[in-house]
Amino acid sequence: MCGIAGTYRWPDGKAVTDLLTDTLAHRGPDGSGRYGRALGDGLGEVHLGHRRLSIIDLSGTGAQPMVSDGLVLTYNGELYNAPELRAELAAAGVRFRGTSDTEVLLEAWRRWGTDCLPRLRGMFAFGIFDERTGELVLARDQLGIKPLFLVRRGEGLVFASELKALAAATGGRLEVDHAALVASLLYYWVPDSRCAFREAEKLPPGSWLRCRPDGRVERGRFWNLRDVAAEGRERARAGERPDLAAIVEESTRRHLLSDVPVATFLSGGLDSSYLTALAARDRPGISAYTIGFRAEDARFEAMPDDLRHARQVAERFGVDLHEIEIAPDVLDLLPRMTYHLDEPIGDPAAINTFLICSAARSAGVKVMLSGMGADELFAGYRKHLANRLALRYQRVPRPLRRGLSAAVDRLPVATSRRGLRSVRFAKRFLSFADLPEETAFRRSYTMYDRAELLGLVDPDLAGTVDEVLTEHADVYRDNDLDDFVNRMCLADARMFLPGLNLAYTDRSSMAASTEVRVPYVDVEVVRAAFAVPGDRKIVGRQGKAVLKEAAAGVLPREIVYRPKGLFSAPLRAWMSRDLAPLVREVVNDGELVRSGFLRRDALARLVAEDAAGRQDYSKHLWHVLTLEYWYRGAIA
Repeated sequence: MCGIAGTYRWPDGKAVTDLLTDTLAHRGPDGSGRYGRALGDGLGEVHLGHRRLSIIDLSGTGAQPMVSDGLVLTYNGELYNAPELRAELAAAGVRFRGTSDTEVLLEAWRRWGTDCLPRLRGMFAFGIFDERTGELVLARDQLGIKPLFLVRRGEGLVFASELKALAAATGGRLEVDHAALVASLLYYWVPDSRCAFREAEKLPPGSWLRCRPDGRVERGRFWNLRDVAAEGRERARAGERPDLAAIVEESTRRHLLSDVPVATFLSGGLDSSYLTALAARDRPGISAYTIGFRAEDARFEAMPDDLRHARQVAERFGVDLHEIEIAPDVLDLLPRMTYHLDEPIGDPAAINTFLICSAARSAGVKVMLSGMGADELFAGYRKHLANRLALRYQRVPRPLRRGLSAAVDRLPVATSRRGLRSVRFAKRFLSFADLPEETAFRRSYTMYDRAELLGLVDPDLAGTVDEVLTEHADVYRDNDLDDFVNRMCLADARMFLPGLNLAYTDRSSMAASTEVRVPYVDVEVVRAAFAVPGDRKIVGRQGKAVLKEAAAGVLPREIVYRPKGLFSAPLRAWMSRDLAPLVREVVNDGELVRSGFLRRDALARLVAEDAAGRQDYSKHLWHVLTLEYWYRGAIA
């Protein structure tokens, strides 16, 4: 895990690459490197930079940019099938100098070019330069685990692992993309198809981009999740039942490949408990990290006690458990996290990840395993079950539905001393239960409906709002699956997973100079997931049923079948106490309001409804704060 950067035919390329690389120092505190070369014939120069977090082959033979016989590589990530690729290349006559997966990737590229990309099993983003042809190729892993941002101007290109590096290197001349901000308001994150700055872009997952000295740019795709889902449907129709337990176990074992200590996130929920138990088989005494909140915050939020479940798993499997109580100074952490997250991302789980990774790093741990991705692939979120239940609810006579909706609407979501989670869930469910499939799915996890979003932003952005909503519909419908549950899973894996969960995990963990690996977000696990019919993912009221079947051979039933926990934070408690003055400031005199992007009266209504306990807008207001802090930094 590292930070990569570079320029190609870019003015002042060396100085810009130095600045890019220095901005990424937190991603790789163990070393840095630079490479530069003229392209000839007055075509400019190429410069590559690297910040190293040493995980595999800690010696100098793993240093980057790696230069070997005309190829130069700057690479961020891990290849979990590097041992097999190394053996195949060695059998073909390749002689390796060290033991790093970087060298394996470089030699695989030499032998197979872009054809090596679908053979790579891991997480990666890299730039590789060919001194003989003068071509630079950028590539990003199949599922978008690793980030890669770029800006093109004329025939020049600049790229980096983080958007803040590009913003710094372009002298603050990147303009805010208001369409991305509208999307961020809708989702509380920026979809991977968009970027918060107008001129910048994210290289799409499973794709590559080639720059040639003559100015031509070529793009290609080597992996497409839509095709994988269609292939999985055919496997399911043929009666194939993948051995999910074996596949997850094998993926977990591969993700433990490291020359430094590895630990796990352990919330006490199914996903992290299953991975921790499997990891402990291979690494007895492995460390795990878990979080708890101040008792008064947890009570106010009516949060379940996950700590006792984490302790039970740790004791059962001989895991060295480290418990971290989160009582953060959110006034201090909010602007800090906004800086590290690069784009306006309003999920407080980013704070949890940062604090866990910081604690692990202080204890000498550089690598963590996370259960990220299981919910998206195996239908584990409440929204998946709720959308299934909505189909039944729509068969209830309309007068009964209207009466129920009116009664629930009158209920408060909180008292002065306690949040009422069941009422919050009921209100949320009824907000989308009557809607058509795609609209209902979108409303089940986004922040606003169309009318609310139009009422919140500048009236001139009405066309942009419709454009953002249409994009969601287009992505959701871009498949020929006949399985409702797998349609939801595919949409999540294409949007929610790379746009939110993988994005905040990478950025908040790297802020603590820590690598997080995601064994569920593995190409073989993904292939297996889409070969499982939806009626084996949701059975009755049980989400992730097929994964629970697999885990039941390892974990106690009370862990496997316990109610789903939340890797979140006590937002209502924070909003009503720590952050209340800041909310008032942003509503009355924030940059978003002064610029006209957000309407003061609409924000004030959200605050009043939330304060009165009539609606739970704590998540909406938290995101407004993150958006405000991001915007202040962007226009500064």
